[in-house]
Amino acid sequence: VKLVESGGGLVQPGGSLTLSCAPSGAAFNRFSKYAMLWYRQAPGKERELVASISQSGAINYVDSVKGRFAISRDNAKNMLYLQMNNLKPDDTGVYYCNEGGFLWGQGTRVTVSS
Repeated sequence: VKLVESGGGLVQPGGSLTLSCAPSGAAFNRFSKYAMLWYRQAPGKERELVASISQSGAINYVDSVKGRFAISRDNAKNMLYLQMNNLKPDDTGVYYCNEGGFLWGQGTRVTVSS
């Protein structure tokens, strides 16, 4: 049972990245039953909730990413995404996928720098 994030990398300010989260094992079979969340942890800071999407598709964002990030889920493919546009240096960190508040992925690193 695990979540695997991908799509991180180095990008210049103003650039875009799309993160993906793929569940496996039992997490794959129950994907549509739980809210899914993206967290991030910047160097030297605590992990923070970036975006969440409920089973029914209700979405919330932290204020700092509103208008720039878009969370989505494909329940047919059992995939979670985070589209990140107009990236800023403050968006740098390790991004984690989370299922239902209890299952974590290993994280994917995003670095925004010129």
